[in-house]
Parts: sequence; C-alpha cells; structure tokens
Amino acid sequence: MIRNEFEPNEIAAQIVNGNRRTLSRAITLVESSNPDHRVQASELLNALPPAGHAIRIGLSGTPGVGKSTFIENFGLQLIAADLRVAVLAVDPSSARSGGSILGDKTRMDLLSRNPNAFIRPSPSQSHLGGVARRTREATALCEAAGFDVVLIETVGVGQSETMVAEMADLFVLLLAPAGGDELQGVKRGIMEMADIILINKADGDLKPTAIRTCADYAGALRLMRSRMQDPKDFPKALMVSAIEGSGLAEAWCEMQTLVAWRKETGVWDQIRESQNIYWFNAEMRQSLLSRLENDPNAGAKSCELQEDVRLGRIAPSVAAEQVVDSFLGPSRKISTQK
Repeated sequence: MIRNEFEPNEIAAQIVNGNRRTLSRAITLVESSNPDHRVQASELLNALPPAGHAIRIGLSGTPGVGKSTFIENFGLQLIAADLRVAVLAVDPSSARSGGSILGDKTRMDLLSRNPNAFIRPSPSQSHLGGVARRTREATALCEAAGFDVVLIETVGVGQSETMVAEMADLFVLLLAPAGGDELQGVKRGIMEMADIILINKADGDLKPTAIRTCADYAGALRLMRSRMQDPKDFPKALMVSAIEGSGLAEAWCEMQTLVAWRKETGVWDQIRESQNIYWFNAEMRQSLLSRLENDPNAGAKSCELQEDVRLGRIAPSVAAEQVVDSFLGPSRKISTQK
C-alpha cells in the first residue's frame, strides 16, 4: 500500500469490501509517523465513507482484572449474535526501549481465529491517556470495514485513562472484587467517565466479595451527579464472570439499552460531534508542536538557551517563550496604558 502510486479511493474501496489484509496495512499506515505516510493517511481517511453504524466501546481496567478474557468471551458472544467484532488493543510501551510485547492476540486465541473477528494490537508509544495516538483513526478504518462493534482496550494504568472516552460511544470500566469501597467509587477521573462498571471474576470463592463490591459501586454511583447524556439508572454497576460467561448477555443488553436511548434522544450524535471537535483541537495542537520541534530557528534558539536553563540563569517558562517567539514571532502584548 505504501508506494509511490498511492490510490486512496481504491484502498478505501478494498477496506469497505472487507479486505482484511488491506485493513491491516491501512492501520499500519495511519500509525506511521513518517511525514509522507501521514500525508497518505490523511488522503485515505478523507476517502472513507461517512461514519457507519458501528458501536465503539472503550474498555479500561487495571492490569490483572481480566480484560483479555472478558474481550474474548464477550466478543465470541457478539459473534454468535451475528455481529462482526474488531478489537483494538493498546499495549504499553517501555519508557526505556520504546518496545511493546503486543501479546493480546495470543491471549485471545479463540477470538483471533474467528473469521468474524479482527484483532489489532498497537503500541502506546508512551502516549498518555491509555490509548495510542492514532487509535481513533484505526477505529474509523474498522468502522468503514463493516464491523458492527469496535472494542478499544486501553493499556490499563488506572485513573488517567480518560482519553478513550473521547473516541468511544460507550465507556466500560472493568474492576475486580474488593477493588475499592464507596470512597474509591466516588473518585473523580476515570470513574465519572464510565457508562457501565463491570465487576469481573464474580465466580467461585470471589462471588460473595463481588456482590459486596458491586453494591459499593452502585451506591457510589447514586451519590455522583447525574449526567445529561444518561437515562435513568445510568451509569450502573453489574457483575460478570468472563471465564464462566455469566453476566455477559446482561451487560450487552444494558449497553444496547443505553445506545438506543442516546440515539432516540439525539445524544448519540451530540457526543460524536463533540468528539470530532475534541480531536480537531488535539490534532491542531500536535501539528503546531511538531512544526515547532522541527523548525531550525526554534531548534537553534533552544540549544542556545538550554545551558542557561540548566544553570538556573533563566526561568524555563521565559526560555520557552523565547523559543516560541523565534518560531511564531513575538506575541503582541496588550497595553494597559491609556
């Protein structure tokens, strides 16, 4: 795909027709940081049809909570209901080497071999927010490929993983039994972003604990201020056992209920429109930062000031302002004199 004669309309047509090889290569293209590839990626994304009917579900949870087991069994259940499922699994990258294990397909062996499923692991590349920088574009490609449900699995680092809520229609938080009491439940951040909280591992000796944990979170959610995009009784906490498959059908039913309500009331479109603006602003900031970092004048000014900053002869904020001025020109100060 990445060649001199790049034909975005032809590639987009292959993706729409369900060519999995082309889809995989297209995701590789949009994840590339090569400037030429970024131009091609933009052309390809513009050639895609408008967003389809796919339900984007963001899934977060701490390591060890059972996200991979949940996704595999939940995905197989969706496929049994004649739905096509795509999984975008974001794997944490090493802060030292930059490498990632990318072992999600290995942990989802049955789902990865199903012809109606598509699993794509991607490195986070130290991008904050629990997702990779281009996960949203990969989601658009999967949606264009005709998948009915796109599951976006975050890296699983905790309270900071709120960015996935800006690219998903539903945000599901997976928690383990005894994962926290009501005080934990009312913490701001990831908790207030969740549409549905699932207490996993509600089986065997952990089931009584899971019942208590679910009750704790249900009580905590009642104390939190209701949101305009939620019907009555949402967000809510439920119990599931990914390994036994219990509770998965009920969880999917609740997700469908929330999706139907949001579509009927117009909230669905409002959320997606708001997300479009969010990512427009994010891309604009990232583009400006990239140009600043690659500007020769700004680079020379940065090298000139680094020693003064290191020795404390100039404040970092003042030095940064001078570097930006060398790129954009001095900012006009508003005079307070009459």
